[in-house]
Formats: sequence, C-alpha cells, structure tokens
Amino acid sequence: MVRFSPLMAALLAGVISISALAAEDDAPDAKSKPTPAPAPALAPDSTTEGSVTAGGATIAYRAVAGTITVGATEEQDAQLGPDGKPLPDTEAALAAAASKDPKDAPPVARMFYVAYFKKDAKAEDRPITFIYNGGPGSSTVWLHMGSFGPKHVVTSDDRHLAGAPYKLVNNTYSLLDVSDLVFIDMPGTGFGRLVGKDKEKAFWGVDEDAHAYARFIARFISKYNRWNSPKYLFGESYGTTRSSVVSNILENEKSIDLNGVILLSQIFNFSSDIDLARTNPGIDLPFQLALPTFAATAYYHHKLPNQPAALEPFLKEVEDFAMGEYAHALAQGTDLSAGEKQTVAEKLHNYTGLPVAYLLKADLRVSGGGFSKNLQDDQDLTTGRLDTRFSGPTINPLSEEAEYDPQSSAISSAYVSLFNDYVRRELKYGEGQTYLPQADFGSAQWDLKHNGNPINLNVSSDIATAMKTNPRLKVMVNGGYYDLATPFYSAYYEDKHLPIPDSLAKNIEYDWYESGHMVYVRDESLEKLHDRVAAFIRSTEAGNR
Repeated sequence: MVRFSPLMAALLAGVISISALAAEDDAPDAKSKPTPAPAPALAPDSTTEGSVTAGGATIAYRAVAGTITVGATEEQDAQLGPDGKPLPDTEAALAAAASKDPKDAPPVARMFYVAYFKKDAKAEDRPITFIYNGGPGSSTVWLHMGSFGPKHVVTSDDRHLAGAPYKLVNNTYSLLDVSDLVFIDMPGTGFGRLVGKDKEKAFWGVDEDAHAYARFIARFISKYNRWNSPKYLFGESYGTTRSSVVSNILENEKSIDLNGVILLSQIFNFSSDIDLARTNPGIDLPFQLALPTFAATAYYHHKLPNQPAALEPFLKEVEDFAMGEYAHALAQGTDLSAGEKQTVAEKLHNYTGLPVAYLLKADLRVSGGGFSKNLQDDQDLTTGRLDTRFSGPTINPLSEEAEYDPQSSAISSAYVSLFNDYVRRELKYGEGQTYLPQADFGSAQWDLKHNGNPINLNVSSDIATAMKTNPRLKVMVNGGYYDLATPFYSAYYEDKHLPIPDSLAKNIEYDWYESGHMVYVRDESLEKLHDRVAAFIRSTEAGNR
C-alpha cells in the first residue's frame, strides 16, 4: 500500500482543487456545467427472522437492518421526519429546496444499525441495550460479531487466524436471553453516510458525535415504541468516552432515564494514555496506571525473573508498588538519587521483565509502544497492544517502539469478511453498497474539544453528573488484564476519582477478565462477560420497576 506524507497529501489536494477551479473558469457559462448528482437514495430497511440458543433457551428474534437519519443540531433534527427527509414548510425543507447542489444542503447523518428484537415480547417487559464500538472512527462490526449478537466469529485465542474461509457459529453467549440489542455504527461508517455542507465538521467531534447518538436513540425508541422499556448503553473503548457524554445528554437534556451504563475497556481521561505518555513530560500517572498491565503481560509470556503462582495476588502487589514507591520515585524527577533510581529499576525489572539497563535509559518511564517492542525483543517478537497475549514478528528490529499491533492483524480480516457475508446473506441488506469498517477521515480531524475546553479530553464529569441527577443509575466497568490500549487499572483509578458523593460509589461495579481490549475474543472471558452483564441487567431492571 502506498502511503503519502501529510505534506504530499496536502499538495495533491491543492492541485486537485486548483484544477477543478480552472475547469470551472474555462466553462463558457453556468448552463453548460453538469447538474450535480443527487444524494444517494436511502436503502429500505430489511426485516428478517432467526433464532439463537443462548442462556439455556432457544430465542426466536426479528432482525432489522437499516438507517436512521439525524440532524446536526437539535433544531435541525426536529425538522426531519421519520424518513429522514425535511418536514414540509420547515427551514430545513426550504434550505434543501433552495440548494442546487446536495453538498450545500444542511448536514445530516444516516446512521446504520442492526436491531434484534425477541419475538412476542412486550416492550415494557423487555430491556433494550444500545451497543457501539469506539475509535473514534470505528464501526461496530467488532462487538456485533464478537460479543452479544446471535452470531460469533470463531478465533483461535492468541494466534493469527488462518485465511478464509473463516467460521461463524451460533453465539451461545448472545445477550438476547435478557435484552433486545441495537448495534449502532458511528456516523460515516458501516452503511451509514454523511450528507450535506460541512458534514464532517457537523458530526466528527466529541460533542457532535455524542449528540448524534443521543438523537439516534430518541428517534429509535420513537420508531419502535420503546419509550417505556428499561434502557442500557454498552460502549467499548472510545465508546465508553461516548457513553459518558451520551448518558449526560439523555438524562439531562432529553429526560430519558437510563437503567444502566455498561463500560468495556474504559477511557475517560486522555491524559492517562500510555501510548503518548513520554510526549507529555511532567505527567507521570500514565506510567503508574499501565504498570499492572505490563506485569500481567510479562506474567503471561513467562518473562518475569520469578514467575508468581497466581496472577491476581501478583497484580495487587504491583498496584501497591505503582501508587506507592514508584509514584514517589517518579515525583522526585531529577532529584531522584542514582542509588534510588537503581533500586526502583531493579524492582521494575522484577515486575515487567524488561532489562534494568533499558529501564534506566528510559528514565523509569516506559511507553506502551516501547514495552510492546522490547518485552520479547530477544525472540524478535512484537507484543500486542489491544491484547498483549498476542505476538507477531517484529517489523524493524532497530525501531524504538512497536510498529503494528499483532492482535489487530490476527483477527480483523475474519471479522470484516464474515460480517460482509452475514449482513448480505442473512440480514438481506447492503446489496451494491460498500460497508466501511472505519471512517475515512482523510483531511478531516476529530474535534477533541469537549464543552469548548481545548485542554486534554476528560469526560469524567459527564457520567458523574448523570449519576447525580439520576441516583438510581448503575454503572458496570469491565476490562481485560492484557489490554495495553486502555489499561484496566486506569479505568479503576478514573472511577475511584469521579466527582460523586460516597453514597453513589456503590452504584459502580468492577469486573476484570484474563483477556485484552476485546475481552470477547477469548471464549472463557466472553462467557463470564455475558453472565455478569446479564446479571447486571436483571438486577437493575428489577430494581427500577
């Protein structure tokens, strides 16, 4: 694959723009210009039926694949009808009619979803869970095909899968035994599309994206008459960031109470990101919070000088060291004596397996990419990021940090291939359309400002506000010990520091798994995840009646 530098891409874009302008100037008159192509027509929803054996029972379900169109603002959204078109005699309709080029019409997002409804169930008796991945920029193909949908991609645990044909099976751990499910793709991914003027700017940002999801949920529960159903959010990775903001919008702007928010591989505070920690000198917390994941990974790959008998007691020891002696050493900065530095480096070696000389050279501060590159360097292997149980050949033995993620390379083709086959073959949707597993940002950028704040993104206050304004809202935190993208101890730290009263701390539960970022790629972890989430829904559903 050819990759252009940012400068080259900008120059190419400039050439294309200038050429286009020149072509327009050469046109003899406006009438000779080609008529702009209309926006692609919406494909109709597709409804199919199926069954899945999960939770010890056979569940017959109705599946709906389709899109729901949302506006870029509340006012704009209110002017759209159920079909996503502007209602007659509204400003949106007038603006669309006045625009000769669809690209100049008000921006809207056609968001693709697949919903699974248990047949013959009353809406008020049946919880509904809205599920999405993160990125930002990812579709929800991963959760759809890996976690709770009726079908499940078979993976070989921590090894790279063989090529196609891949295997798709009945998902024994589908969550359909306790809840209806709605898998939602982010605006601009899946079969969804952005349309209108400045469409990327209108939807690609922390607040813009969260409002789009909140509008989608409001439109969905209206379309399917689910206003009186118990409601849950389930987000993974950046999807947890999204859930924090969306929960606050639903609770406090749309008067939609949630029964629960389920978080998988959480990140609220982006200043704790271990990937870029070394580029933010003076902020040492990321190194402390990632240390338990380093230790778990070294334990898994048998790289520790003294292998502990069990993982979890070992991790508790590492956590105490990370927040105690290690934190004290880092806080001293250049005042740390050479002797103290040597002592801490030796302890880090015992917890991470990394060479003492490397730890000293890194000034006791190892980034996520540095750890992935160096843990198995003696075997010319790179350790995974999303799931550190995975390993793959090192691309450049002389590189300072990992240059790819072996876990992502190992399973991505199977997930994308099987979904493309499944959605067309069984859900009867997408014929002639392209499914986008991730957004094509191109020259567009994700706006990380939240509530106008240009400083490091932190959405902790959003979920805290949702919990305070709805003190019956329950939160479930799930994470993998082998997740280096969003370390589990970072999530624990974030939630223990939410600005909530002590009385609400009991509303949060924590569940950890011997897996990675996508805990569901390991069958044993998926089973536990299903059972724990099912129990969470049953308890919160009953407790709110």
